[in-house]
Amino acid sequence: MASEEASLRALESLMTEFFHDCTTNERKREIAFFCCYLTFPEELLDNFAQQIGAWRLCLYFLSSTRNDYVMMYSLTVFENLINKMWLGVPSQDKMEIRSCLPKLLLAHHKTLPYFIRNKLCKVIVDIGRQDWPMFYHDFFTNILQLIQSPVTTPLGLIMLKTTSEELACPREDLSVARKEELRKLLLDQVQTVLGLLTGILETVWDKHSVTAATPPPSPTSGESGDLLSNLLQSPSSAKLLNQPIPILDAESEYICSLALECLAHLFSWIPLSASITPSLLTTIFHFARFGCDIRARKMASVNGSSQNCVLGQERGRLGVLAMSCINELMSKNCVPMEFEEYLLRMFQQTFYLLQKITKDNNAHTVKSRLEELDERSEVAQEPSLLLVRSQERERRPWSYIEKFTDFLRLFVSVHLRRIESYSQFPVVEFLTLLFKYTFHQPTHEGYFSCLDIWTLFLDYLTSKIKSRLGDKEAVLNRYEDALVLLLTEVLNRIQFRYNQAQLEELDDETLDDDQQTEWQRYLRQSLEVVAKVMELLPTHAFSTLFPVLQDNLEVYLGLQQFIVTSGSGHRLNITAENDCRRLHCSLRDLSSLLQAVGRLAEYFIGDVFAARFSDALTVVERLVKVTLYGSQIKLYNIETAVPSVLKPDLIDVHAQSLAALQAYSHWLAQYCSEAHRQNTQQFVTLISTTMDAVTPLISTKVQDKLLLSACHLLVSLATTVRPVFLISIPAVQKVFNRITDASAQRLVDKAQVLVCRALSNILLLPWPNLPENEQQWPVRSINHASLISALSRDYRNLKPNAVAPQRKMPLDDTKVIIHQTLSVLEDIVENISGESTKSRQICYQSLQESVQVSLALFPAFIHQSDVTDEMLSFFLTLFRGLRVQMGVPFTEQIIQTFLNMFTREQLAESILHEGSTGCRVVEKFLKILQVVVQEPGQVFKPFLPSIISLCMEQVYPIIAERPSPDVKAELFELLFRTLHHNWRYFFKSTVLASVQRGIAEEQMENEPQFSAIMQAFGQSFLQPDIHLFKQNLFYLETLNTKQKLYHKKIFRTAMLFQFVNVLLQVLVHKSHDLLQEEIGIAIYNMASVDFDGFFAAFLPEFLTSCDGVDANQKNVLGRNFKMDRDLPSFTQNVHRLVNDLRYYRLCNDSLPPGTVKL
Repeated sequence: MASEEASLRALESLMTEFFHDCTTNERKREIAFFCCYLTFPEELLDNFAQQIGAWRLCLYFLSSTRNDYVMMYSLTVFENLINKMWLGVPSQDKMEIRSCLPKLLLAHHKTLPYFIRNKLCKVIVDIGRQDWPMFYHDFFTNILQLIQSPVTTPLGLIMLKTTSEELACPREDLSVARKEELRKLLLDQVQTVLGLLTGILETVWDKHSVTAATPPPSPTSGESGDLLSNLLQSPSSAKLLNQPIPILDAESEYICSLALECLAHLFSWIPLSASITPSLLTTIFHFARFGCDIRARKMASVNGSSQNCVLGQERGRLGVLAMSCINELMSKNCVPMEFEEYLLRMFQQTFYLLQKITKDNNAHTVKSRLEELDERSEVAQEPSLLLVRSQERERRPWSYIEKFTDFLRLFVSVHLRRIESYSQFPVVEFLTLLFKYTFHQPTHEGYFSCLDIWTLFLDYLTSKIKSRLGDKEAVLNRYEDALVLLLTEVLNRIQFRYNQAQLEELDDETLDDDQQTEWQRYLRQSLEVVAKVMELLPTHAFSTLFPVLQDNLEVYLGLQQFIVTSGSGHRLNITAENDCRRLHCSLRDLSSLLQAVGRLAEYFIGDVFAARFSDALTVVERLVKVTLYGSQIKLYNIETAVPSVLKPDLIDVHAQSLAALQAYSHWLAQYCSEAHRQNTQQFVTLISTTMDAVTPLISTKVQDKLLLSACHLLVSLATTVRPVFLISIPAVQKVFNRITDASAQRLVDKAQVLVCRALSNILLLPWPNLPENEQQWPVRSINHASLISALSRDYRNLKPNAVAPQRKMPLDDTKVIIHQTLSVLEDIVENISGESTKSRQICYQSLQESVQVSLALFPAFIHQSDVTDEMLSFFLTLFRGLRVQMGVPFTEQIIQTFLNMFTREQLAESILHEGSTGCRVVEKFLKILQVVVQEPGQVFKPFLPSIISLCMEQVYPIIAERPSPDVKAELFELLFRTLHHNWRYFFKSTVLASVQRGIAEEQMENEPQFSAIMQAFGQSFLQPDIHLFKQNLFYLETLNTKQKLYHKKIFRTAMLFQFVNVLLQVLVHKSHDLLQEEIGIAIYNMASVDFDGFFAAFLPEFLTSCDGVDANQKNVLGRNFKMDRDLPSFTQNVHRLVNDLRYYRLCNDSLPPGTVKL
């Protein structure tokens, strides 16, 4: 005993030092060794916990120390013993542990730190997980008794919640049979447990309720009468929910919070059934009122002390926990018929709370009430019973409003279609409450969440109307007022005119994970709601939005009168601070409204083009006028009184007007078709004026934001609208001249590419509604050749010339020319690749010389990976878009050149020594080969042996053992494409074999190459890269679906069960757990080829080869794998086999050496 006492004291001192901030790692290692020596001198620390007898010393430590570190370590030893070594613990020791630990908990639970107490509870529950009910028959009975005894109720509730967490969905260290047994045992106890929890909550409520006298009516009680009678069927329900909220003492608050936590976890896994009684639901809603009762919260903290402050926070927490219970029930999509009435009652009671939250009265506006309800708990540090217990709660700040918003989202997304049919549930009134709730949110995140709910509702409404077109008018009439109100308010919320204070709080600089700022996210989500309302109510939406846009446009168009000429140019003569602020707000609003108008463009085209033509024409004419106005008076270059604010505003408005006009390019294209038939001058004027607005902006003197907007609009006019007369407009001719002028300063890369794409498309794309003989192809072909010649002039001069060698240019200058030219040419080819044959023919004729130059230059730059990367990108685009036009001989020449250049040494240099750029080069090369092997016909079939040889003998050996995923995905895609598109290269299918399927086997050719490819696929499943694993599994499954891969003789006899074995081992080792479902299906598809062989030969052989399990366990595993042949049952059996195999290995590893296994 003296020795144990001395060890304990020394251990306490050392562990305190070990966890001190100032202790070095070296000292920690010394302490770890010495701690071991104090406990088991002959063992190291890591081995101490593995000793089955260590628990006795740890039990002494627990009962004799108050050092948190020593207690936590001792409990960890018990946890390790129970979860990993329990099978090998002698029965007498188990009985002693089952007896001692609960006694220890019962004796010290009030004095133990909460984290030690909770850990001890979990250790006891872990024992129950192993031994209940066979060897620990009173485990659950003891928990129920603890709950029923007033002295130990909190402890019992903690044990109950831990039991629910650990036993309902246990970890995989149990067999499937044991998991199913535990779940069944718990389900048998659900009714009793729910009854107990209901009783606890009702008892506390009734005990503290004020029932002696009827309280005087509230000054605002009459406001809720009509709506409340709609929401709640019976007057008694409304009366019950209007009862005053009781003031609970600290102990009662604590017990109720524990009971609600238990309910929330139970509801997460128990099925909806009669066990969840109306009485329980009503009680939960009573406690949900704690979260929305400001008055009760304030009464709790009226004295200002920290304890009363925490009491108020704990009362709010009861509301949060109650809403968590409600949301767990709400999240279940599968609702039994008998439970639907309960659901309706839940919705009615919750919407009573929503009405209470959003009710406006003399004391509180709705927003101030929501702000108070959204306050996060900050626990004071003064020690008290309640403070200590509040520290046990989760550390994340909680909010009642967040929980309530979750409820509303679940209601709309999961249950609205179910509840809307109930006549006693007033959906329109609910939308009224949701409207108030949304537009009084105290935080931006809360507002975003509510907009998501409206988006869900609008999607539901749109879907409902599409499925019931006959009732469209009736449905829209029912919701019209609500939707118009929503539209108006959302538009107001994005305008500084109405919402300046909130909008100025939004960050417009920091990008989130979606590469958008907080302001952009706010605007995007708002405009999505506007667009969805527009889809439902186009006329109302347009009549609401356009006048607002007009008001702001008048301000913008009126700026011209304030422009004065100064010495350095033009200046905006608005200098007063208030006027500048108002102008800033108006410009920001105009920018937002222009985006809104652009977002609605899709609702003016298609079948509704004629019906909404007038509105769309009005919009487009205004947009054309605004863009021309901005370009003519050059507002983007004007000096302002506040240049850091107003100049970006003016640029943004101009850019957004161009972007909005671009959004109407599809409408203009449809108008172009109509104008072609009607020969209207109005359309010609629109396009000509637009080009007059765009052309001045295509300049190096214009800011990039504005320049790129103009370029994108030009591309849309050339690509989408395609008016015949576009090329003859003087403004377009001006752009042609500027781009082809060698002396003109080049635009920034992105703008240069866009403008060149637009000019190329003007000449290449067929004009709509014109026959082939009127397309003027000869003239357009000549013009396109001239354009490409001008764009590639410097590039073509790089070609080595044996007759007249040119002065050698510096390498960096050469690289610049290559980059600038190929980026333009590649983009032109990429954008023409899906067009008509004639367009592609003209394109290739213009490009032919540049392509030949590229091929000639390629060998010279093979060691410059950045240049090679760009050249291969260009060739890849050519192969994808123009390989037919290039012709077979030249295409063969390109392929052969690449195959000759990419030797094993060059591939190794690129992959191993040139980093990511070198890997990209090889990946581009493999992508080119992917295009080649997919080509139908026999033209490129002679290259197949060389391509497969390159893959398997040169590339694969280099990357096979590298952990990096570089190149692997592209290589395996190439192998897959080779198999998929060239199946007859390996399997010569004959008519006889097709007719007599199953009798004659297909003739196999190139078997060594096929086997090597399959082996590479198999090896890839042994590597850790989950993306490659998923890709390759998909490829095998696709080959089986399309080509019956698993049924082929070579695969069936030599590979099938090797693949099954590998996939099973992957499941057992949990290396790719995210793909469990896909792996299970693949194993089924492979096994289904030969179920008899799988059950009779493979499975016994697999189990025989499994190490870590004895013969008896292997027999059990084999017997438990039922001979089901349907997919769901088979995959369930696979996962059961994997789980139980892992469990048996865990059990066997926990047994002490020399244990006799029966």
